[in-house]
Amino acid sequence: MTDEFDGMYETFKALLDAFPPSEAVKRLEMLGVSPEIVHEIRERHEQHMIRVKELEEPHAVVLGNRDTWYTGPQDKDKCWPAIVNLLRADGWPDSPAIRHLDDSSTRVVSLLNHPKEKSFSTRGLVVGYVQSGKTTNFTSVMAKAADRGYKLFIVLAGIHNGLRRQTQARLVQQLVEPNPSLWSQLTGLDKDFTPHENPAAYFGKSNKTHVLCVVKKNATVLRKLARWLEKAADYLHDCPALIIDDEADQATVATKSINPLILSIMQSLPRSAYVGYTASPFANLLIDPSAEDLYPRDFVVNLPKPEGHFGTEVLFGRYALDGEDPEQVDDGYDMIRTVPEDDVACVRPKTKADIEGFEPQITDTLSRAVQYFWLATAARRVRRRGNPHSTMLIHTSVNTAVHNSFKRPLLHMLERATRSLTDSAFLMRLRDLWDEETARVPAEEFGESKVTFDDLAPELPGVLQSCRVIMDNSSSEDRLDYENGPVVAIAVGGNTLSRGLTLEGLSVSYFVRSVSAYDTLLQMGRWFGFRNGYADLPRIWMTDELAEWFRHLATVETEMRRDIDIYMTEAETPLTFAVRLRTHPALRVTAAAKMRDAVTAASSYGGKRVQTHYFRTEANWLRQNISAATSLVTSSVKYAARIEERPKEGRYIFRNVPHDVVTSFLAAYSFHDKSPENDADLIIDYIRKRIKTADSLRQWNVAIVGNPTGDPFTFASNVSVGLNTRARLVGGTSDPHFADIKTLMSRRDAAVDMDGDTSKLTEKGIMDRRRELLPDTGLLVLYPIDKISAPSPTKKLRAPLNAEEHVVGVGLVFPEPRHGDSTVEKYISADLSGLSMEDEDYTLLDDGEDG
Repeated sequence: MTDEFDGMYETFKALLDAFPPSEAVKRLEMLGVSPEIVHEIRERHEQHMIRVKELEEPHAVVLGNRDTWYTGPQDKDKCWPAIVNLLRADGWPDSPAIRHLDDSSTRVVSLLNHPKEKSFSTRGLVVGYVQSGKTTNFTSVMAKAADRGYKLFIVLAGIHNGLRRQTQARLVQQLVEPNPSLWSQLTGLDKDFTPHENPAAYFGKSNKTHVLCVVKKNATVLRKLARWLEKAADYLHDCPALIIDDEADQATVATKSINPLILSIMQSLPRSAYVGYTASPFANLLIDPSAEDLYPRDFVVNLPKPEGHFGTEVLFGRYALDGEDPEQVDDGYDMIRTVPEDDVACVRPKTKADIEGFEPQITDTLSRAVQYFWLATAARRVRRRGNPHSTMLIHTSVNTAVHNSFKRPLLHMLERATRSLTDSAFLMRLRDLWDEETARVPAEEFGESKVTFDDLAPELPGVLQSCRVIMDNSSSEDRLDYENGPVVAIAVGGNTLSRGLTLEGLSVSYFVRSVSAYDTLLQMGRWFGFRNGYADLPRIWMTDELAEWFRHLATVETEMRRDIDIYMTEAETPLTFAVRLRTHPALRVTAAAKMRDAVTAASSYGGKRVQTHYFRTEANWLRQNISAATSLVTSSVKYAARIEERPKEGRYIFRNVPHDVVTSFLAAYSFHDKSPENDADLIIDYIRKRIKTADSLRQWNVAIVGNPTGDPFTFASNVSVGLNTRARLVGGTSDPHFADIKTLMSRRDAAVDMDGDTSKLTEKGIMDRRRELLPDTGLLVLYPIDKISAPSPTKKLRAPLNAEEHVVGVGLVFPEPRHGDSTVEKYISADLSGLSMEDEDYTLLDDGEDG
C-alpha cells in the first residue's frame, strides 16, 4: 500500500507541472485512483503547503483563498540547484544562509499563481533591506518559477544603465550560463530591449526555453517592449510571465510615463504576476488600492534581516523605541567621521549658478578619507580574503558637471601620493592616520586581527598603481566594471550610484548630499550590506547634521519594520495591513510627493510615550525650563490628591493633579525645535480634545525621577532628588549649544505611578496595566539632569553634557483610549529649511533609451 501510495504521489507531483492542484486531483480520479489514496495524497500535499504557509520567516500577509500550490524544489529541478551550487562556490555556508534563502524564495513562489491557470494578474510586494541580497532573492524566485513552468521573465532594473547592466550580468551568471539551453535573452549586457522581428521564435510552442528580459524603467524602452508584446498577443495566451520590479518604490509609483507602461505590459500578458522588491516600501503602500494600479493587493512579504548585514543602526546607532531599555540600544560603531560645515562649500556648489566653472578643493577631511581608503585596501590585501574589489564613494551632488570636476584634483592627489611613497614624512602621516583609525575601531570586536602599518606598507605601491578614478554618471563613458578582475576605484557620482547598484567592496564613503525624503535618504546608503573579512574597516565621512538624520532614520526604519511585523500578525489582508501602515507616525516624516493617494497624516498620542532627548545648553533656555518645572511641582504639591515620597529610589509621585496644571507647564516649558513630536501646542490641543470628547485626561499623575546617589536638586520646599547623569552623543550638529542625550526615559519609568512589581512587565504589559488601573489618567515625569554628566569610560561615542545650567527632561505617557481617539490633523515633519536639497532626478525616465 505504501509503495502504491508513494508511486501515486510522484505521479501527482508530475501532474502539478501541468495542472493546478485541484485539476491534478481530478486527473488522478480520471485515472481510476481509489478515493482513499486520493484523500491521502491531498492530505500529504496539504501538509507540505502548511509547512510553507507557516514558515517562521519570512512574515507575510496574504489575500485570502490563495492556493499554495508550490511546496518547494524537486529533484528534477535545474535552475534552483544551479544557484545553490554557485552560492556554495562563492563561499555561502550551507546552513543557515542557503536554507533561509530557500525558505524565503519558496514562500514568495508559493504566493504566485500556478503557471497553468487559464488567466491571472497577481500583485505582490517583497520588503527587504538596502544592499541585503534582494537581487539574490528575486533571482532565486525566478529560478524556482522557471523550474515550474513560468515562461517570460521581465526584470525592471531601476532607471540607470549601470544598475540594468549589473542586474543583467548577475542573472546571466546565475540563471543562463549554468543552463544555456533553457534560456533565450531579449536583452544583453550592453543593450537594453530592442524589438525582435519574430515573436514566434520566442513564444511559439516549438520554443521550450524561458525568455529573459532586463530593462530600465525608461519610457522609450518600455514603450518598445509594450508594442512588441502587443504584436505577439497571439502567442502570449499560453505564456505565464513573472515581472520583477527592482527598486519598486522608484519611478513605478505616481509617474505619468512609467506607471501606465508597466500596466500596459501586464495587460498584454493574460497570465502575469507582478512582484515589487524594495527596501523602502512607503510609496508602494500608499497607492490607492481601489485603482487599477500596482497596489500589492495579493501579498506583502517582509524578508528578515540577514545575518552579518550592516544596516543603518549598526553604523549610526538609534534611539530606543517604546518598551526598549535605553541601555540595551547601542550607539553604533565609531565609524562616522565629521565633515565640517565649512568644507561643504569646497566640494559642492552652494547654488545652481555656482555650478559652471566649479573647482572642488581637496580639503583635509577629503584627503584623509582618500588616504584611509588606500590604507584599508592595502590591509584587505594583507588579509587576502573576502570581496576582491575595493571601492570608495564620493557623493556630493547630483550634478554631472560637479562630478567631472573632481577628476583632475583626485588624479593629481593620486600621482603625488605615488611619488611620495619614499618620503618618510608622508609615510609617518599615513602611519598616524592608520594607528588612530584602528584604535578607534578595534578589529577584535569583529573577529578580525589588526593589520599593522608595517604589514600593509608593502602593499601600498600596488594599491596606488591599480587605483582608478571613475566618474560614474549619465554623461560619462566611465563605468564601474567588476566583471574583469579585482577593482580598486574611487567612484564619483550621483543618482547612478545612489540606487540599487552594488558598489563591490565599498570601504569608504564621502557623502555630503542632502535630500528631503527618508526613502531617498535610506537608498543613498550604499555603505549598507555585507562586509565579510573587513567589517572593522568601513568609514563614512559626512556632516554631523547628516549623521544625525541617519540616526533618526535608523529609529524610523526599525520602528517601521517592527510595526510591519505586528501589523502583519494582526492584518487579515494586504489592504488592512496598508490601512494600519498609513497611520504609522513614520509616514509623517518619510512620505514624499508619492503620497498623493495617502490620507492626511494625523497625530494621536493615545497609548504613546513621548520624551525629550534634544536640549539646548545655554543658561537662559535652561533656566526657563527649570522655572516651568518648579512651578509645576509647587502646584502639584498644592493640588495633588495624594503625595508619595520614595527617597531611597529618588522618586516623588503627585497623584490626580488637575489637567490645567499640566497644560500650563507645557505652555511654559521650551521643547527643542528639532523635536517635532514634542509639539506643546499639539499636545495641549490633544489633551483638551480628550477631555471634551471622552472626559479623559482631566487628572494627571506627576512624577519626579532622580538618582539617589546624585547631587541634590530642589524643585520646591521639601521636594528634592539627586541629579541624573545623561551624557550627550558625540557630533550630531555643528551647533555648540545643541545636545542629544538619545534616550531619557526607561520602560520602568512608564510604570512609576503603578503599585506592585512592574519590573518584569513588557511595554505592552505596562500599557495593559495602565488601561486597567489608570484608563483616563496621564503621566508626566520630570528628570533633573546634571549639567556636567560625564559619560562612563566604556561609552566611546559619548561626551560630557557640559550645559551651563542643570537640565530638566520631560517624559509623557498617554493612556490608550477605550473608544477611538481624538486626532490632531497636523503634519509632524522635520525642519529641512537649513539643508540644500537635491532630490532624485527623474528626467531620465523619458529620455532616449541610452539616457
